[in-house]
Amino acid sequence: MRIAILKRDRCQPRKCQYECIKYCPMVRTGAETIVIGEDGKPIISEELCEGCGICVKKCPFEAISIIGLPDKLTGEETHRYGENGFVLYGLPIPKPGKVTGLLGENGTGKSTAIKILSGLIVPNLGAKTASWDAIIKRYAGSELQNYFARLARGGLKVSYKPQYVNAIPDYFSGNVRELLEGTDERGMAAELVDALELNAALEKDIKELSGGELQRVAVIACMIRDADFYFFDEVTPYLDIYQRVRVARVIKEVLNDRAVVVVEHDLAILDMLADYIHLIYGKPAEYGVVTMPKSTGRGINEYLSGFLHAENVRIRDKPIEFTAHPPREKQEEERRVSIAYSEFEKSYDGFVLKAKAGSIESGEVLGVVGRNAIGKSTFVKVLAGEIEPTKGRIELDIKISYKPQYIGLKEKGDMSVRELFQHLDISESEVIEVLKPLGVPELENKCVKDLSGGELQIVAVAACLCHHASLYMLDEPSAHLDVEQKVHLIKTIRRYAEQRDVSMLIVDHDIYLIDLLSDRLMVFEGEPGVRGEVKGCFEMREGMNIFLKELGVTFRRDELSLRPRINKIGSAKDREQKQKGKYYYL
Repeated sequence: MRIAILKRDRCQPRKCQYECIKYCPMVRTGAETIVIGEDGKPIISEELCEGCGICVKKCPFEAISIIGLPDKLTGEETHRYGENGFVLYGLPIPKPGKVTGLLGENGTGKSTAIKILSGLIVPNLGAKTASWDAIIKRYAGSELQNYFARLARGGLKVSYKPQYVNAIPDYFSGNVRELLEGTDERGMAAELVDALELNAALEKDIKELSGGELQRVAVIACMIRDADFYFFDEVTPYLDIYQRVRVARVIKEVLNDRAVVVVEHDLAILDMLADYIHLIYGKPAEYGVVTMPKSTGRGINEYLSGFLHAENVRIRDKPIEFTAHPPREKQEEERRVSIAYSEFEKSYDGFVLKAKAGSIESGEVLGVVGRNAIGKSTFVKVLAGEIEPTKGRIELDIKISYKPQYIGLKEKGDMSVRELFQHLDISESEVIEVLKPLGVPELENKCVKDLSGGELQIVAVAACLCHHASLYMLDEPSAHLDVEQKVHLIKTIRRYAEQRDVSMLIVDHDIYLIDLLSDRLMVFEGEPGVRGEVKGCFEMREGMNIFLKELGVTFRRDELSLRPRINKIGSAKDREQKQKGKYYYL
């Protein structure tokens, strides 16, 4: 079985000589294997294509892919985005009283799958259109047959939380209270507002909400509808780890008798939330295949190992491996202070941040954890010289490269990613060590303003690392990244810090990333929006114990993959570790 994919955003027929047509052997024999469509872009016939791959190699913009797939997928298309467009095979199966997780790379069809199940997209079965009778017939004998039959006749009620919550203000005008009161079909809005600590935002206009507030409003709005099935397309973006754990707990408790499907890239939260998961594998923007359900632990382990046993498919060349112990503790004689900063305070709008004097070592990655609105970004901005402290002085006679929490690259307008990096002094080693591992070359022909959230994050991180500096500070570098991208990010940052002997300060809410990346930990405590305090730099075990104790969760190692896992709240392992005061592994 063969499919041909044309990445329409990359294809630029005005800037090429139609090399795909010119060099195609089948076209030379007179067959109309590739023709020019009405929009001037090529159309590839999958029936006539022999799969030689010459058009793939000759396309100057790498816009064409010819993919060989297992014959068992023949005729199993669930949905296709037009001729030579992305193809989705299979769907997750929601089950009453269970939370179903969906895990896979960005661009492999996770959002498409839950939009189909929620009724926002009618699957076309690989054709231009498909009737409901054909759809129901396709899934005859499976659990989805009855699901689509009910969906077709309007006898199934669903509630859907979209991936991009920042679009909500475009569709609703008013404050948070008005939105929730107009949506509350279960009489639970007030209870959930308390549980997710949103009382202070009730009178705020929707347009004035922060990303974290908007995410929690969207989660609550989804949960308070009286539906048969609930779909959450990512619940963790913009939330700190405390809020992530709280949202996971609330979904499990409030929707315990309903069918729930959650798309999520935070493995710690997915592990804690899902009863079982479907993996989705394929190639971003080309195709995606949804597997049959697997237990959560086994599914995540198979995804990390790169080999799916039941499907007999390898989805990754190398497994994502974890060490058996936390990062090693350096001996005193190994420590070399690279950056030292003085004690300072920063006050504004009723908030005060207090930071004691500290230092960052050469070649180390210093993780920063704490709640939202407690001063982490303020601390980084003071060190970066973006803002001045209210008390004390920061005098760092070093070069600093800083990636802010909110990326402003969209202001670059129609500039392409290639043009953006041409303005930087990029060496060949940086291309090899930074740009290629992070996947920047694949984005070179895209305009910065057209990048997705994850693509924008990758470009911003790469641009930060390509500046020559002694201290690199990255504020939430994992936001919007999938598991694969986070792994590349971790490896790139660690290798860069060690090989160049530079210091890294990383603020992030992905607890796995912080655990795998950090040499030491800086813990922030206080009251969000009122006061924040830097507790200091701790060795990983001490710092994580402080952090996890306040969070109320414990970590253990998975027996097979050695990956860090959050123990189920109240489980025997959780109770044992809390009793011993060892929240960060036994």
